[in-house]
Amino acid sequence: QVHLVESGGGLVQAGDSLRLSCTAPERTFMRYGGGWFRQAPGKEREFVAHISWNGFTYYADSVKGRSTISRDDDGTTVSLQMNSLKIEDTAVYYCAAGKVAGSRMANEYTYWGQGTQVTVSS
Repeated sequence: QVHLVESGGGLVQAGDSLRLSCTAPERTFMRYGGGWFRQAPGKEREFVAHISWNGFTYYADSVKGRSTISRDDDGTTVSLQMNSLKIEDTAVYYCAAGKVAGSRMANEYTYWGQGTQVTVSS
């Protein structure tokens, strides 16, 4: 069992930046791909970004160019830096881990965090 804990959510204004972090047992993200998903009220959970076990990154078109996913050297933390936030970025953001490489499908991830709320106001 892999326990994931997200942090860094909050209330920000449009145009601001936010950094989300996902902490896991040591070397988790050296063995598993790490992903960020989000779910807005009344909508399905959607892919945001992924970093593979060997460091390749993938982004949803909606955040590409203004978001960066990264991993620390010991594979404990995966972070998502989001810039130029928009109102439509408001959602609960979930961290996930799984034996996947570049997957955008939530059902392919095995482990999930509890989520952190991001609210972007005008």
